[in-house]
Amino acid sequence: MKIVVTGGLGHIGSRLIRELPDFFARPEIIIIDNLSTQRYASLFNLPETASYRFVEADVTSVDLRQFFAGADVVVHLAALTDAAASFDHPEEMERVNFTATKQVAETCAKLGVPLIHASSTSVYGTEKDSIDENCDSEDIAPQSPYAESKRREELLIEELCSGSLKALTFRFGTIFGASPGMRFHTAVNKFCWQAVMGQPLSVWQTAYDQRRPYLDLGDAVRAIAFAIEKQIFDGRIYNAVTVNATVREVTDLIRLHVPDLSISFVESRIMNVLSYEILNARLSAAGFGMHGSLDQAIKDTVHLLLQANSRDG
Repeated sequence: MKIVVTGGLGHIGSRLIRELPDFFARPEIIIIDNLSTQRYASLFNLPETASYRFVEADVTSVDLRQFFAGADVVVHLAALTDAAASFDHPEEMERVNFTATKQVAETCAKLGVPLIHASSTSVYGTEKDSIDENCDSEDIAPQSPYAESKRREELLIEELCSGSLKALTFRFGTIFGASPGMRFHTAVNKFCWQAVMGQPLSVWQTAYDQRRPYLDLGDAVRAIAFAIEKQIFDGRIYNAVTVNATVREVTDLIRLHVPDLSISFVESRIMNVLSYEILNARLSAAGFGMHGSLDQAIKDTVHLLLQANSRDG
């Protein structure tokens, strides 16, 4: 099996490329990444149970046909992902994310290669207690330039799927869990870092008791592998959420492993004061269940960080 992973050195991709051989026998994995985040270490110690080829390239400008030809699936993870920072460069967020997805999706359509597209549950914005993929249009209300770019990508994929493209879009919850290309600008991982480094946890003033969706990285990898194995390329959107939790619940779990943490409330331009749960209606109906644990992932992440910063032994 030939699998192409764009953004393959990032938080999700660096774990995915290592675990795909657990699901598929000796796959051929092509990793495309522009190294803008310099995650070179994501290429270290790759398993010998797969054949790897790394391509340093920007998917917004390179001719992708030479890499996609003959592939069984393309997993498109390449994107700018920092929602909070997207307010400082909305045009760049839109240009990079939408252009990348357009290039990838149109190439897949031309070559007849199925596509797995990564979107985000941040496209939601609702006053309902819980929603799933069958929600009303008013429940889709992106709260940041990042989320707006992801929604535009979703609509593009939907349009292309009315033609020749075979695709699936995952709306991933906020990712937590360790990987070689781990990022630390999202809630759980950032809080773990700050706690271990003896820094106050910077919590948005309006967000402490908001309930939001989170996705264990292992569940994300399993969901992608499940979609490939089951060939679920029906053009629809699938939520992928391990747990819905408040920031207070997340920080309380971290406190179990770092008892002396402190919290500093900060203001943010993300003023979404809504609180809701996201349900995995379609993944559940397809027979996929989440196995991840927020507590275990926090414990593992804190342990890894403590090895580098054992302040008190």
